[in-house]
Amino acid sequence: MKKESLANRNKRSTATCATVFLFPVFLFLVVFIFYPIINDFYISGFSWNGISSDMTFIGLKNWQNLIKDTTFWVSFGHNLIIMVFSIILQIPIGLLLATFLEFISKKKKISRVFKTLWFLPYLMSSVAIGFLFTYALATNGGIFSTVSGWFGGGNINLLGNPKTALGTIIVIIAWQFIPFYMVYAMAGYGGISEDVYEASIIDGATKGQYFRYVAIPLLRPTLIAAATLSLVGSLKYFDLIYVMTNGGPGTSTELMATYMYRLSFSEFNMGYGSAVAGGMFILITIIAVLSNTLLNRGGDN
Repeated sequence: MKKESLANRNKRSTATCATVFLFPVFLFLVVFIFYPIINDFYISGFSWNGISSDMTFIGLKNWQNLIKDTTFWVSFGHNLIIMVFSIILQIPIGLLLATFLEFISKKKKISRVFKTLWFLPYLMSSVAIGFLFTYALATNGGIFSTVSGWFGGGNINLLGNPKTALGTIIVIIAWQFIPFYMVYAMAGYGGISEDVYEASIIDGATKGQYFRYVAIPLLRPTLIAAATLSLVGSLKYFDLIYVMTNGGPGTSTELMATYMYRLSFSEFNMGYGSAVAGGMFILITIIAVLSNTLLNRGGDN
C-alpha cells in the first residue's frame, strides 16, 4: 500500500478541523433557527391553546383564515410604513451626522462630545425608551401637554390618537436607531483613504461636492447593507410598540409581531398565532430577497 501523501493528509486534517469548529455553529442554527421555523409551521396546522396537550388537527384552516384576516394585513401595512420611513429618515440623517463628524475629526475633543451625545439613545434598551416616552407623552404631566398648558392649550394625546400614534412611534424609533446608522456610516468613511479627500480638495472640490460626488459613490455598498438591515429590522419590530401602545389605540399601531404575540400569549390561540408567525416569516423573506436583489443591482450600476 502506498503511503498517503503529505498533501492529502493536510487536506484531511484541514477538513476535520473545519468540521469540528463549524459543528457548534451548525448545531446552533438547527436548534434555534431551523427547528423553530419547522415547528411553527407544524403547530399552525392545529387548534391549540399552547398549554394543554389537547391539539386538534385542522389542516390549512388557520392559513385560510390568515389570508382573509384584515387585522393581519393592516398590521403588515403598518410594518411597511415603518420600513419606508426608517429607510428615508434613519439612514440619511445617520449619514449626515457621520459626515459632520468626519469633517470635524481633527477637532478630537469636540468630535468625542458629539459622538457620545448622539450615540446615547442607541445604548438604551427599547423597553426603557418605551417607558421614557410613554411618561413624556402622557396627557397628565407629559412634556407636550405641560408646554401646551403654559400657552393655554389643552392636553395633547399623541399616543392615544389613532391619527398620530403611528407617526409618533416612527419618530421615536428613528431617534433610537439613527446613532446605529451614524456609526455604520462612520465605519464606511473609515474605509475611504484620506488621500482621496485631500486630492479632491486640491482639485478644487468643496466639502459638499466631495460628499456628493466622491463619498456617496464610495459609500454605496455600506448604504445598501444599512438599508437591508433597516428593512428587515422594521418588518420584525416589536418591543417598543408593545411597551408604548400594545398595538393600540384600536389597531392603529398594530404590527405583525404584536398581533402574533397577542394571539399566542394573550388569547392563547397558539395555532393561529403560529400561522401569523409563519406568514410573517414568508413575507419578510420575500421582501428581504427582492429588496436585496434590487439594491445590489442598483449598486452594480
